[in-house]
Amino acid sequence: METLKTKADIENLDEVTEFIDEQLEEAGCSIEIVMSVELSVEEMFTNVASYAYRDGQGFVEISVEHLLDPERMIIIMADSGQRFDPLEKTDPDTSDTLRNDVIGGLGIYVVKKQMDRVSYKYENGQNILTMEKLVRK
Repeated sequence: METLKTKADIENLDEVTEFIDEQLEEAGCSIEIVMSVELSVEEMFTNVASYAYRDGQGFVEISVEHLLDPERMIIIMADSGQRFDPLEKTDPDTSDTLRNDVIGGLGIYVVKKQMDRVSYKYENGQNILTMEKLVRK
């Protein structure tokens, strides 16, 4: 398992993206898988950077594990910010995509659609989000 620990600051998004891309490239993932995983990680990192540490700076730890049976990537994001379960958020009604209230808040919905499995737990003072993606070749 490879791990990156970085400040939860939007300025570190390039560092996070580069880390994820390296892991996906090493696993030989298709461009479609890379785009799905990259979009999901970027969205969740941005949420942590924007909202988790309202009273100051904090860190986020991102771990990536490539399992061969079945072939999948597991990405775990952990932070010690405000407790927040993104999966409790109700999916937006996307039937009318021109409505202003639909425009915001699509990130978590997109993550749930892009990844094969997303789970959350709060443990030892940490938000722990686990995202899984099958990486069939």
